Amino acid sequence: MKNIGRSLCVAFSMYSKIPMPQVEWTKESMQYCICFFPAVGAVIGAATLLWNMLVGAKLSGSLLFTAVLILIPVLITGGIHLDGLLDTADALSSYKTKEEKLEILKDSHAGAFAIIIGICWFVLDFGIYSEADAHTIGLLAIGFVISRTLSGLSLVSFRMAKNTGLAATFSDMALKSRVRIVMICYLIVCAGLLLYLDPLYGTAELIGALLVFFWYRHLSYEKFGGITGDLAGFFLQNCELFMAVCVIGLRIVLR
Repeated sequence: MKNIGRSLCVAFSMYSKIPMPQVEWTKESMQYCICFFPAVGAVIGAATLLWNMLVGAKLSGSLLFTAVLILIPVLITGGIHLDGLLDTADALSSYKTKEEKLEILKDSHAGAFAIIIGICWFVLDFGIYSEADAHTIGLLAIGFVISRTLSGLSLVSFRMAKNTGLAATFSDMALKSRVRIVMICYLIVCAGLLLYLDPLYGTAELIGALLVFFWYRHLSYEKFGGITGDLAGFFLQNCELFMAVCVIGLRIVLR
């Protein structure tokens, strides 16, 4: 139990800006760390629902309401996954070899394509969420758990592009078979909840998440030889955006 508590602290320290007790990063304290990655998504989902509950009736559809809605994940995570999105955008836009692309991922400087993709991502995210209502916001709140569940599953199931870096460290330290079981349990619970709340929109959200998941695997293997922490962040941001596109796009078509 002590190691599980330490793993929770490491997970929230790494993947969020929520203050946590300082814990030494050892093999024992990181064994179950990935298991708590989706819990960060649950906090984001809860904050999203709280914002909608507090001001949704008065501000729903307004610029302020939508702006705060899409900034909640950034405020809670500190933008760690957006960093992966931007770094990967630069690497993919370089059209260089796998080795050179991996070097670009390590570069702390933001290139032109990172800035362009970042702006486009936020504009599209803002546009999609501006069409959300209380029901679809509730469904997409669950998506923050799903994206992190699939990202965690990739860390213990997919081939690594290199043996160094945070993703490789978290993967190596994890008890992979147990973490996979936990991730699958998360996924089953989230899928069941989505289908219970709305079979049609829930199915669209799940299909969207899985499509991006398998595209992420194919892209990572083909362009980089495996996954990295940046690619995992790239996947997470695109997964959450595409789930929103699927759910809210379907709502627009049907209304």
